[in-house]
Amino acid sequence: MNKSRTAPTQTLASGARAWAWPLRIPAYDRGDALTAAEQRILIYGFSGAMRTERKASVILNQLAGVGRLLTPINDALAVVDGEGGCGDRVKVILLHQCARQETSFWAWDDTVWREMIGTSQRSLALANHVITCAGGEREALIAVAYLLQCLNDTSCFKGLKRAALAEKVFGKDHVTATLKRVTDIAAKWGYRSSNKLLMSMVAELLLMNRQPDLESLTAELIEEARVRWCDSIPRSCLFFLLTRALTGLGIVLDEPKVRDTVDREFMHAAGIANIASDWVTMVEQWEATSTLTARSRRQFRSRILKAGRWMKDRHPEITRADQWTRETAAEYVAAVDRMRVGDYVWNTAVLSGKSGKPIAARSKKALLDSMRCFFADAQEWEWIPRRFDSSRAFATPRSVKSLIGPSPRTIADDLWAKLLWAGLNLTLSDLPLHGSAASGSDNLHGSRRCTGGYYPLEMMRALSIVWLFAGLRSDEIVRLRVGCARKEPLAGNLGEHCWMLDVPVHKTGTAFSKPIDAVVGEAVLTWERVRPVQPLAVDNKTGEQVEFLFSYRAKMIPHNYLNRHLIPTLCRKAGIPAADARGQISSHRARSTIASQLFNAREPMTLFELQAWLGHRSPVTTQHYVAFTPTKLAKAYSEAQYFQRNLRMMEVLIDRQAIDERSTDQPWRYYDLGHGLCSYEFFDQCPHRMACARCDFYVPKESTRAELLASKAGMIRMLQEIPLTDEERDAVDGDQEAVERLLRRLDATPAPDGSIRPKR
Repeated sequence: MNKSRTAPTQTLASGARAWAWPLRIPAYDRGDALTAAEQRILIYGFSGAMRTERKASVILNQLAGVGRLLTPINDALAVVDGEGGCGDRVKVILLHQCARQETSFWAWDDTVWREMIGTSQRSLALANHVITCAGGEREALIAVAYLLQCLNDTSCFKGLKRAALAEKVFGKDHVTATLKRVTDIAAKWGYRSSNKLLMSMVAELLLMNRQPDLESLTAELIEEARVRWCDSIPRSCLFFLLTRALTGLGIVLDEPKVRDTVDREFMHAAGIANIASDWVTMVEQWEATSTLTARSRRQFRSRILKAGRWMKDRHPEITRADQWTRETAAEYVAAVDRMRVGDYVWNTAVLSGKSGKPIAARSKKALLDSMRCFFADAQEWEWIPRRFDSSRAFATPRSVKSLIGPSPRTIADDLWAKLLWAGLNLTLSDLPLHGSAASGSDNLHGSRRCTGGYYPLEMMRALSIVWLFAGLRSDEIVRLRVGCARKEPLAGNLGEHCWMLDVPVHKTGTAFSKPIDAVVGEAVLTWERVRPVQPLAVDNKTGEQVEFLFSYRAKMIPHNYLNRHLIPTLCRKAGIPAADARGQISSHRARSTIASQLFNAREPMTLFELQAWLGHRSPVTTQHYVAFTPTKLAKAYSEAQYFQRNLRMMEVLIDRQAIDERSTDQPWRYYDLGHGLCSYEFFDQCPHRMACARCDFYVPKESTRAELLASKAGMIRMLQEIPLTDEERDAVDGDQEAVERLLRRLDATPAPDGSIRPKR
């Protein structure tokens, strides 16, 4: 064996075999310049090769005197090309380049190596036409350069099979075992076992580390790889998978973050442009100190920075929060009340044609709430002096509050019924490819035979049914845990069971359980039966390591997946538009729709029962989710008998003859009291109309005169509506006590003829 080579493996104390670098590079003569003899041999050997394209063996016979150059190449080829398939051609290409450069290959930089190797096998053949290339020379050249440590970065070569290159350098057994560790855990999570892109990325990471084992990887190297691969979305996804697998194998300790395709640095720089630096500093300090949730802090920060842009425009002399006065706050409140869409924002691309319209009342309230919280915290933490009361200075005006009230954006019954049908009948053909899968990256996302573009059909069905029936927030849906659906005995009914759903800690309260339809429980159990084993993940709201129900390929579904993918898919299947008169059909609108239907059912849930089912802390919040259906409201109004309770029909007799004769002395209209008639013209204003005082206007029915009046030929019977007081309504309804109270009250009230009822 040549003294410049070492054994490719060595035995560890534990019995495992570790890889060692197969060549001893310092033992070679690595002089940059060619000797005079080497130059003569190279010139003679390649004189005419350009014309004749002789065989490699013939050319090498004429180059026997350049052993200093051939020895390291032979040693590297012994590791790379053991069968000798293209070794001679590789030697000729390297020595020909030495003749052209007039230096040894030890002196070449990366540029020379890249130009010689080219971008493909075809470009290599065209650049080195001293010999006919039969295939495989390019990979062998890269491997030789890598083993000789002349070329350390192989990522610049496009179209290179890095797994094959790693096998040439490190040995097939080492690389196969290493790749299998990663692909096995990925396959357990739901990826394809033959994930070529993942194996290529692992191989490239091994080449960067110059070791074929995973345990030698460092955090610095992984971060370097992340920066190198972040420009490609598929590779960013793979990097997340790779680091997640390394975490599962115990090689990486920190949990990887889900890829983020948004340029955060650019957004941060654009968001703070044209804002006083002192204001930005305090806002960022507040964001780092506040104990609000991460999402709330981001929202508050954006609104407070908006106030900074207003301040830069209207009061450029004010740069700090401690310079605000009560007058400045009042001016800002007025500006918010008159603010329009597009005012003092940095990103106008998201306005989508709404620019110039007045902002909504809720947006005004949110802007003022953020400023109120910011100044209250800054004063409480003694960052600024307490110059005014922020709760009063930034109070929401009453005119704005009056515009904010319960307005549930329910989905119409016919549209909702179609969505229910679509969710219950979801099939594989309804699930189009999306995301990276839409770009044709089949190796990354697997075959569509069992998944709908990315997620399995069983998962999509369970996700759809939970959204359509459970009445949960989107954050609660994506954070459901394995085993959340279960059967429990129904209280008071032996042998009967009901399905219960465990809802995790949510926006306004702790975890709780709620009853659900059996279709939800069955769909969840169906998904759990086929769900691949997933690693534990951190619940950002509680900090716990949990098994998320809707997790696939080591990732929980994104929070915006329902609005961006699932709901549009259901709308397409149902044949309905993705928006209606109330706006876009979103995940939260289902919550309002379900709550309103439960409240308006034939046997409805009470407001407090609905509050418990939705998980609200206060029934006031529940009112914002409930809308009376027009039919139920009309029925309730009809059953209340408002008109019947306030107006009673009184039979009126009109003497047509008396009217024709125009007699002013004789009465011509009589009110039928049942026991008699009343001729008082203003009967509807008489206080004794419900308990007649039998004054001079009274005509008893049993008298002959009353009978004659009733049978008089010209008499017309009519009905007149008489408005009644509450006591009179009770009397009409037969309340005897009300009658007694009415009689006692009328004892001292004079009748229309002036007489006083005798006391009983």
